[in-house]
Amino acid sequence: MSKELFSLAERIKLLRERLNMTQSDLARILGLTRSGVNAWEMGLSIPSARYIVELAKVFNVSADYLLGIEDTSTISIKGLTEKQVSVLHEIIQCFRNTDE
Repeated sequence: MSKELFSLAERIKLLRERLNMTQSDLARILGLTRSGVNAWEMGLSIPSARYIVELAKVFNVSADYLLGIEDTSTISIKGLTEKQVSVLHEIIQCFRNTDE
C-alpha cells in the first residue's frame, strides 16, 4: 500500500475543506486575514508554532499529524453510544482488510 504524503500546506487545505470551511471562515476563527490562510495553503508562508497549535485544535488533530510527523489521525467519539463506537471500529477494520 502506498502512503500519500501531504505537505503542511496541503494538510491545512484538506482539513479545512473536510469541515466545509472557507479560507475566510478559518481566518475569522484564528483572528487572521483570508490572505494569511491562503499564503499557508499555497506554501508561501508557514504558520507560527502558536497557529500550528490553534489549527490542530480547530481541526481536532494532533500537531504531529498536521506537521506530517505522524500519519495517524484521530476521530472524536465524544457523544457516541457504545454501539456506534463499535460500528466505527468494524468499519475501520473492513477498510484495513481491503488494503492488504
